[in-house]
Amino acid sequence: MPYQKEEGPLRGAKLAELHLSTREKRFGFDRDNYIGTTPQTNDWSREGESWSQWFVRCRLAPQLKLAEENGLKPTEGTATMLEHIDVLFGDYMPEASLVHGDLWGGNASFDRHGRPVLYDPAAYYGDREVDIAMTKLFGGFGRGFYSGYSEVYPLDAGHSDRVTLYNLYHILNHYNLFGAGYASMAMQSLEELCRECLS
Repeated sequence: MPYQKEEGPLRGAKLAELHLSTREKRFGFDRDNYIGTTPQTNDWSREGESWSQWFVRCRLAPQLKLAEENGLKPTEGTATMLEHIDVLFGDYMPEASLVHGDLWGGNASFDRHGRPVLYDPAAYYGDREVDIAMTKLFGGFGRGFYSGYSEVYPLDAGHSDRVTLYNLYHILNHYNLFGAGYASMAMQSLEELCRECLS
């Protein structure tokens, strides 16, 4: 079957294979890297540290600190919300898979043979849902991508509950990189998460 330069199930299936075949016992990476031009801390998770605690410590807390330095005034209750994000996970226990880390449409294309490729990663070992969430942030990928992924590695039933949480990291990063145009988007996400985690 020839490859085609259109969004079909193959890209999703290949990403699922990556997530399924690359496992670590800890979250993080053996070196720090960048998300855009922002330094990204990849400290390995500490003994007894959950995925959600790692995500707050290594992803949300640094971006929020930088955002405040850049003039964002987080929603009242944000600090408390960060202590209660476990409510978004229920019984879901993420495994550490190798993730792309910056998977928006601008980092996906096709090679000269029409095969899907991904590039410019901000890779680390984390919950595979971070990649799926970001594909939905700036317009999303085609339906074939999601069906191809799910056929190989079905998502947890509650994955949609965590999309706002995971994309907050990227929205804050865009605010920190590109300025006030992303402030309202960041505030809306923080307000939504405060409602969901603290109600």
